Amino acid sequence: MTLFKEWRDLIENQTEATFKNFWEEYSGAETRIYSSILDNPEEIVSGTLGELAEKYETRPVIFMGFLDGINTSLRQELDFENFDESSQVTLDIDLEKLYFNMLAADADYLYSLPQWDRLLTAEKRQEITKAYKKSKTVVKGKKIGRNDPCPCGSGKKYKKCCGR
Repeated sequence: MTLFKEWRDLIENQTEATFKNFWEEYSGAETRIYSSILDNPEEIVSGTLGELAEKYETRPVIFMGFLDGINTSLRQELDFENFDESSQVTLDIDLEKLYFNMLAADADYLYSLPQWDRLLTAEKRQEITKAYKKSKTVVKGKKIGRNDPCPCGSGKKYKKCCGR
């Protein structure tokens, strides 16, 4: 079984009894890893999955979960299909995209880490937050009046066609 499949099984099979311990382990590991990475943003993290899990003091399956979470914030996404502990991992992170994705995940324990203060200006964080909120806004199309031409292209008035 690949680590990605093991990760998926782990999160899908949580029960009320096991979820609290799982979440404490996962969020604690995630916070440690992000804190370390954001302390040295110019360093591109690289190594085997097993080595990186050991470096960040977490189980390989939990590190696989971290990779699953950060994948869309990487400049070059990883393909997890056949990942195991010997798989090579390179994390070239787009910090602005990472901040945006942390907002989207509603991970306040991550986007409020103190390291962000020196990585992105308050104005830049505000701009990213505004872009995130705008991405969630649904804009309705122009309302069709009863006497407007039908949008189906029939040439009839809306009230005599699709508006019936």
